[in-house]
Amino acid sequence: MTYVLLFFVALWAGAQNALAGGGSFLILPALMFSGMDALAANITSCVALFPAQIASGWTGRHTAAGVGGLQLRTFFILSIIGGAIGAVILLITPRGLFAHLVPWLVLFATLVFIWGSFLRKPDASNLHLTPQTAAIVQFLIAIYGGYFGGGAGFLMVSALTMAGQNVLVASTTKNVLAGVMNASAVLIFLFSPDLHVPQMLATAFGATIGGLVGAKLLHHFDEKILKLIVIIIGVALTIGLFLKEA
Repeated sequence: MTYVLLFFVALWAGAQNALAGGGSFLILPALMFSGMDALAANITSCVALFPAQIASGWTGRHTAAGVGGLQLRTFFILSIIGGAIGAVILLITPRGLFAHLVPWLVLFATLVFIWGSFLRKPDASNLHLTPQTAAIVQFLIAIYGGYFGGGAGFLMVSALTMAGQNVLVASTTKNVLAGVMNASAVLIFLFSPDLHVPQMLATAFGATIGGLVGAKLLHHFDEKILKLIVIIIGVALTIGLFLKEA
């Protein structure tokens, strides 16, 4: 029953990611509910979501681009290195410390999701990033992505649009870079004893199918309603994690 539950939660999460984002808010608590601690759930979730991320990045690879005089290859390399650094930092973080950090990380990710979904107005922003600054920001986001990852997509889109990309190009570039930075993290996590392979396979299978279904249904759902659902889940998860720590 645990694997069946994980499959259906991941199915929903994969579709949610394709339609509006925020699928990790569903998978992380589901894995913790299955008996994992926060560290193991985070590692297993990262590996499980990787196939769907690669599929999304591959689909939009022709639209992805660099910024200014910096080629996409530069952001590609920075994302690989940053993701690996984040993964290593996660593995050397004491288990108890990470458990205390998770409520704050989920809170941060929820706030970023709210901001990216309803408050961010890139066309009206007075903030502008040079290509070099955007590259540095991408490197820092990749470190965060390798460590936890919630909200990283919105951070990337924001940085890329402030550096001059339009939203469509920034979104596809984000998908490519997300897959790349998680690739290096996944390669490291594959050797971690905290990776629960059976749960990961059930989750990955569900998330991949859900992502394909979500892509097909993209124009049949109200994106704002889906994002509100993610925010409600994120707020509830944050409150629950803080209460658990109390």
